[in-house]
Amino acid sequence: MSTTRNAAVLASGTANTAKLFVAALAFTSAYVGFSAYSSASSTPEPATTVTLSAQEVPITEQLPAQAGKVTVSVLADGGAGCVKSYVARSLVVNPDPAHGVAYGWRLARWSPATKSWRTYFVDYDGFASAAQTVEWRPRITRNPGWYRVELAVEGAKNITSDRFQVSC
Repeated sequence: MSTTRNAAVLASGTANTAKLFVAALAFTSAYVGFSAYSSASSTPEPATTVTLSAQEVPITEQLPAQAGKVTVSVLADGGAGCVKSYVARSLVVNPDPAHGVAYGWRLARWSPATKSWRTYFVDYDGFASAAQTVEWRPRITRNPGWYRVELAVEGAKNITSDRFQVSC
């Protein structure tokens, strides 16, 4: 190839490259301009504030207790501040009505440190009949967290309530 021909090929390649660069620059400028125009012409949506609230409603009517289930309800007689009173109820069936039966309540608090339920309060009682609705009224003072109530009946499997959260 001759020097003149090489120079002509080089010049035409450079010209094509320059044309492509100018076209890309024009396209990018048009895109940025259009984006800025559409952003400027759109009005922002007004902010909407949503306020959520929850209220503990005291139980005014007790549901009948069921064997094999512990229900826990908050009582209206809780004190001021972070004092909550609860009532735990269940129906205990005595496997041997000729003799008394002992049972025990346990209020357990979830420990995030040990990832286990830790005993918070306990109470023991008993009765001498075929069946009896039993209830316990634990009170939690200034100790928010997750709790559950367990009922242990002599000669039967322990039953546990659903967990519930105490907050101040």
